[in-house]
Amino acid sequence: MDLTFDHVGVSRGKRRVLHGIDATLRAGRVTAILGPNGAGKSTLLKAALALLPTTGVVRLGVDPVATMDPRARARAIGYLPQDAAVHWNIRARDAVALGRLPHRSAYAAPSAVDEAAIDAALAATETAHLAYRPIGELSGGERARVLLARVLAGEPRWLLADEPLASLDPAHQLDVIARLRAVAAGGRGVAIVLHDIVQAGRLADDVMVLKDGRIVAFGAVADVLTPATLEPVFEVAFGTLAGPHPICIAIERLGR
Repeated sequence: MDLTFDHVGVSRGKRRVLHGIDATLRAGRVTAILGPNGAGKSTLLKAALALLPTTGVVRLGVDPVATMDPRARARAIGYLPQDAAVHWNIRARDAVALGRLPHRSAYAAPSAVDEAAIDAALAATETAHLAYRPIGELSGGERARVLLARVLAGEPRWLLADEPLASLDPAHQLDVIARLRAVAAGGRGVAIVLHDIVQAGRLADDVMVLKDGRIVAFGAVADVLTPATLEPVFEVAFGTLAGPHPICIAIERLGR
């Protein structure tokens, strides 16, 4: 089930943050969203979740996201914001269990299906050994993996994540990349905001590049992650490392 943006715009006061976004993000693929600070990347994810007033329409399949039943929307689209937090010092497993709330009534105990999904999410993020520790005692990287597990536990058809690799060490970055690739390989959709272009090349099937709230480029990794595309967006000179999968890397600021 694809996620489609049909001329989507977002304003904050008098400032236009997104301008007429038209794009279809494909299920079964990982889409990385890149762009300089203030390009509208996080806003695009929030628009996809109907968390902001928008013009235009975002559709999940044929259904407008904004008019979906809230519980159905929460089951269909999982969201890991950049500033994700747990405001109570509960056990890590209990935090992950919150991801199952859209699947059961508010006061019902977790079912066997819920418990299995929680266990699978903890295993996938290598946080099972943290399950009974208070979340306030975890390191930033451990907490980030637990919060990703919370989203995975909900088994959404689409997973939207804003900078999910930011606080992770290299080993766990690779683990999370593998997990997100596995989610997409299972037929679900993944869209993530990234700043690391090398990791985008490693993780994504498709790349959307935003600047000033507009799409500059959108397509397959090999077509988008090129110096010709990236240099005018980031105002940085890029080079390409040769190999079976060429990698585009920043070299120096332009104009200096």
